[in-house]
Amino acid sequence: MTNEAIVELLELTAKLLELHGENDFKIRGYSTAVFNLDKSTADLSSLTLAELSLQPGVGKSIASKIDEIRTTGTSKELTELLSKTPEGILEMFRIKGIGPKKIRVIWQELGITDTRELMLACENGEIAKLKGFGEKTQETIRTNLLFLQTNSSKLRMDKAQALAEVLYDTLEKQFQVEITGDVRRKMEVVDEIQLVVGAEDPLAVQRYLNAQDFLQQDEKASTPFTWRGRFTDKHIPVEVTVTQPALFANQVLIRSASEAHLNHVVENTTLLRVASKEPFDSEEAIYAKLGLPYLSPELREGGDEFEPESPRRRPDLITWEALRGTVHNHSTWSDGQHTLEQMARAAAALGLEYLGIADHSKTAFYARGLSEEQILDQHKEIDQLNQKFVAEGLNFRIFRGIESDILSDGSLDYPDDVLASFEFIVASVHSNLTMTEEKAMQRLIRAVENPYTTILGHPTGRLLLSRPGYPVNHTYLIDACAANGVVLELNASPYRLDVDWRWIPYALEKGVLISINPDAHEMDGYLDMHYGVAVARKGGLTVPMTFNALGAADMDAYLRRRRGL
Repeated sequence: MTNEAIVELLELTAKLLELHGENDFKIRGYSTAVFNLDKSTADLSSLTLAELSLQPGVGKSIASKIDEIRTTGTSKELTELLSKTPEGILEMFRIKGIGPKKIRVIWQELGITDTRELMLACENGEIAKLKGFGEKTQETIRTNLLFLQTNSSKLRMDKAQALAEVLYDTLEKQFQVEITGDVRRKMEVVDEIQLVVGAEDPLAVQRYLNAQDFLQQDEKASTPFTWRGRFTDKHIPVEVTVTQPALFANQVLIRSASEAHLNHVVENTTLLRVASKEPFDSEEAIYAKLGLPYLSPELREGGDEFEPESPRRRPDLITWEALRGTVHNHSTWSDGQHTLEQMARAAAALGLEYLGIADHSKTAFYARGLSEEQILDQHKEIDQLNQKFVAEGLNFRIFRGIESDILSDGSLDYPDDVLASFEFIVASVHSNLTMTEEKAMQRLIRAVENPYTTILGHPTGRLLLSRPGYPVNHTYLIDACAANGVVLELNASPYRLDVDWRWIPYALEKGVLISINPDAHEMDGYLDMHYGVAVARKGGLTVPMTFNALGAADMDAYLRRRRGL
């Protein structure tokens, strides 16, 4: 079993123990193990029992549970807990704003065992009457439950891409195939996994798909030329369109663009009409037929991409190859999985010139945020590593940064003399996410106006398909960034992709730089910048307006100017 799977089962055990009112000592033991193992680089599946017990936060008891899980796929304790837990209760664990203790109260006092009953109780005002809840908690539950229900059959782009590739690899063994739809257009959230197959015999494709044990057909929704269904263990819909090989490129284009893009009028015709009339050898040829430049799938949104002055038409749209460094990353100094040197060398191995380290600040105690004393020690290590790289002839540098928490009043969580010791500061909100828009904006604007703020991190705090984020007036916020020379983060984690790409055009109009930050907590986390680049291109982000497209020397000069040096 993977580390992730083991940790998920340990975390579920902890939640169920808390749900059923087990003793706090046992719950704390599981929770501590989960916190530490979630960041561990050790392979839990291959460690001996003795080695497991020596892992941080584990001990002999939890080690034996891990051994049982990796051997049998579960544990006796977890099986027993699940046997006395209604299935609908497990779904409640996904609701932001309530934990196992509150769920237990709802279950025991109101007899509610599924999310449908919970929504009715919120609408009837029953939740607010429970001791320790109130109107505010009730509204939070209702709002977050609605959010979950709305997005129950959707996937983040990384998960959808992985599933689409599984289906692609299966079909490619027998047929001409291409991934299309939301996945190919690099949408941050995917409603349906779509592929196009070129084949002379549509029924052969249907039979082939139905022979795959990981797929389940919806016979009523399917037609001879369209297989519809889903993955057997997923809710997201799957659609495979079968077309004649001569029309393959046509269908790939039609199913890899928004309706508005396809219906753009050029000399009394549209891309859709042209692609529907005659076979073409490639998508490029269809654009050429109308005298249009080829637009890659992520740009086909029906916005301004056909306008001659659109940034989406520029040849210098951001690419992975144009990124020169990575900013906003974490190490074992806070809650990262790898050491500062490991993170640096991994970035260098990708061909990057610098690493901006931005471990968590002291307010983020849950993420082992740095005290003032630890900051001094980390800066010493950074200086030593930079000297070491020079001695090795390695053209690489670490910049000293911090992800400083924005407090409720908008101030940053270190005094000015400590803030001044960093080369850059990512200012981010991590707590109190239920403010009104007015208060949230006052908080954010004060942080943006702080002279030590270099980058505003994940501006809305959203978690895609999990948490909508706090209310933000993007126009006002981007104007403030422009007025104060603050860089706006596009957090490239597929869980966030925040700022939303739809606001990039306005940021460019106002001259606000965008930083594609992976928020990496491990070495592989750098690769999330691929997701960031994809959605940044959708917004028309160019190389000159991308903060971390600056080379190391230019980045150093920029940060010095910013600090008045």
